[in-house]
Amino acid sequence: MSAVIFRDLGQQPLDVVWDEMQRFTDARTVDTLDEIWFVEHPPIFTLGLNAKEGHVLDAREIPVLRVDRGGQVTYHGPGQLVAYTLIDIKRRKLTVRSLVESLESAVIDTVARYGVEAHGRRDAPGVYVGEAKLAAVGLRVRRYCAYHGIAVNVSMDLEPFGRINPCGFEGLEVTQLSALCGVGSLSRVRADLETQFERGFG
Repeated sequence: MSAVIFRDLGQQPLDVVWDEMQRFTDARTVDTLDEIWFVEHPPIFTLGLNAKEGHVLDAREIPVLRVDRGGQVTYHGPGQLVAYTLIDIKRRKLTVRSLVESLESAVIDTVARYGVEAHGRRDAPGVYVGEAKLAAVGLRVRRYCAYHGIAVNVSMDLEPFGRINPCGFEGLEVTQLSALCGVGSLSRVRADLETQFERGFG
């Protein structure tokens, strides 16, 4: 299995990183190594390709951007760790579904280290603790190469989630690690999540 390159992009606007992901994917060859980019975004709501605008209930000062991933609406903001997974699924013999499950499993195994029991849902991709959503997944696959990824709520202002129907579900509760187990360090979660990605993809 080929190696994975990990990059820490710090905090960057989502539209800038989205553009970089598209350019990276367009320029890939069969020899291009897979990469995983960790990033934190300023506040923004994003809609998937076929998402319904009505799921944004009250955006107010937060910008709304339609992007080319699957799924409905979600929120990104400071204190949330986003892992963009630029993966050649054909080379790794993955399906879109198995890639989603791999991303979910990496988060589930990471938070288990903190004493948090989490799980995925076949009917609604993401990672949940009880009925509350901890991490959202959204992907795009082009020429067998995936981009976008998974966003984990670590220690953030959850209020904007109340202005949307998260992932298209009215009244869906959203949670974060700082509330569940007191872990609020993005750098710690990033390091532990990187370890799980290395086991899964490295």
